Order: sequence, then C-alpha cells, then structure tokens
Amino acid sequence: MPLPLSRFLSVIAITLKMTDTPKGTDYMASALENPMGSHTESILRPPSFDDFTGQEKTIERLRIMTGAAKKRGEPLNHILISGPPGLGKTSLSFILGAEMDCKVRITSGPVIEKAGDLAGMLTNLEEGDILFIDEIHRIPKTVEEYLYSAMEDYRIDIMIDQGPNARSVRLNIPRFTLVGATTRSGLLTAPLRSRFTLQTRLDYYKAKDLLTIVKRSCRILNVPLDDAGGIEIAKRSRGTPRISNNLISFVRDYAEEKGDGVITKPIAEKALELLEIDRFGLDEMDKRILRAIATTYKGGPVGLSTLAIAVGEATDTLEEVHEPYLIQNGFLHRTPQGRAITDEGFRAIGLKG
Repeated sequence: MPLPLSRFLSVIAITLKMTDTPKGTDYMASALENPMGSHTESILRPPSFDDFTGQEKTIERLRIMTGAAKKRGEPLNHILISGPPGLGKTSLSFILGAEMDCKVRITSGPVIEKAGDLAGMLTNLEEGDILFIDEIHRIPKTVEEYLYSAMEDYRIDIMIDQGPNARSVRLNIPRFTLVGATTRSGLLTAPLRSRFTLQTRLDYYKAKDLLTIVKRSCRILNVPLDDAGGIEIAKRSRGTPRISNNLISFVRDYAEEKGDGVITKPIAEKALELLEIDRFGLDEMDKRILRAIATTYKGGPVGLSTLAIAVGEATDTLEEVHEPYLIQNGFLHRTPQGRAITDEGFRAIGLKG
C-alpha cells in the first residue's frame, strides 16, 4: 500500500529541516563550539591567500584549484585538510569561499548524528556552496555512507518509514564542494578519503612565520609591540597561530596592568612566566609529562595509559594535544615499549639524562 501523501510530506519536512541560512553560517551553528567564533578571532582571520602566512605548498595547491575552477566556471572539487588544531583549517575554508564568491556552511562531525541531519544541510546548499565539516573523522559510519553518493553523484537516498511501508526517497542536491578538516587523518575510512580530489596537510609553523602573524594580529588589534616582544611570543606559541593570538590577548592585558601598554621582551617574558609557559613553549602539563618519565620511570619507556594515570590526564589528551609537539620538537619519542624522554627533554626540565 503506497505511503499517504500527507504522511510522506510530513516525514520529508521533519527529516530535511528546510530552513534558510545566512551567508557564511550553518543552521546547526548554535550547537557547535566554534573556536573561531569570538569577535577577536574573527577579525584576526586572514581574508585572502595573500594575507595567509606560511603553509606555502598548501596555499599554492589551493590557488591552482581555485584559479582553474573559476576559469571553467565550475565549483571546486572536494578538499581534505589535515593537521593539528589551530593551524588555519577553518580560515582556509573561508578564504576558499571568498575566492570562489560562494557561501560557506560550517558544521562538525560529531554534530551530524543521523542521515536526516546530513540531508538537511545538503538540501539547503546552493550551486557551488562550500560545506566545511570540522573533525570529519568523527562522523558516524552510518551517516558517512550517505556522503559517498552526495560527493560523487550529487544525490542522496533517504529511507523513510519502517517495515513493509519503508520507502527510499532520492534527493538531488546542487553541485557543492566538501571541505573536510581532521586532526587525525588516519581515522578516516579509505572510501571517504579516496573521494577527496586534493588531500593536503598543515604543519606547525616556523618561528619567523609566527612572528609575522604576531605582528599582523597586534597591528589589527592596535596593540603596541616591539620586535623583541613579538619574538618572545612567537617562540612560545608551539608553532600554532591560534596559540599566538591567545597569548597576545593575555600579554596585552598584562602590559596594560603592569606596564605602559607596550609589549616588550621583559613584559612578554613576565606575562608568559605567569602562564607557566617556558622558553620552549612547554606548559605545565608538558613539563609534568617529561618529569614523570624522567624521574618516576627512569627516562622510560612507559606505556601511554600508565603515563596518563601518573600525570592525571586522559590518554586522548596526551596523544592528541601534548605528544605531537613534544615528539616533533625532540623532547619525547615513541618506542615499541612506550614513551621515552630524550636528552633534549631532560635539558628542558633542568635534569641530566
């Protein structure tokens, strides 16, 4: 027996959540914790490729893709951007939107809990729009499968009702660009990864690039800064622009309260010492990890779960937040038996290896 029209329409209306959205936003934005959402961070976001510092290889690839797409009058192909948090994945999505003169819809993998959520977003897109999905590796696998046909054939098949009355409804969607961002590209499934035309990675920034970012941010915020003060902030930013901007905010407050408002080297040093961030960019938890391995476990190796208990932190936090910086900068290394501290790590905490 066919599904009654009234019931069919009500199911579709509920499933798709057909709501209008303004340019550059996502209808689910209120449910997101958007790290770029504050006013300060929004005005510091680079508006174009020319304003984006560092990541030269990625920028060159994206320039070529956007230039060619505009010449052909076509939307961009799908793009996957991986790398640690705070390096500019969200900023690049907005730059792509500006270059292509299209809307950018932002959401996050954990927010898309069921196929109806995905269908609602896709059917609200217009031709050429960019859908930016942060932490795309956290999309449920049952929902991820709907993305395959959406990315390749620009259609999505939704099952409505259950049992004998179950129906499959095919929805055609406009040709769009999916920009996926992930901090853990290894967790992406092979079928999803293969559907991205460009896969590019963002790496930690060099000190000279961070100094350029610090100067630009201070200029936009009208914060007086001398070169030595900027270098001090850049050195302690763990290679991450988001951390640089966060440090600028606190150091500015410190300069206004304890100084004459100018960020100098002595002011920056005292402010960052108050935050317990040393000259290597190590915070208190980083040093606690190194001390635990060096003293409690005689330099290692020690297993991740054991180390997490010793420092009172979750294993995921150690692995995703602290370890990448410690390993890439030579303070820590992994062995088949666990984590071990290096000679550089011993020196960073004032001990001999």
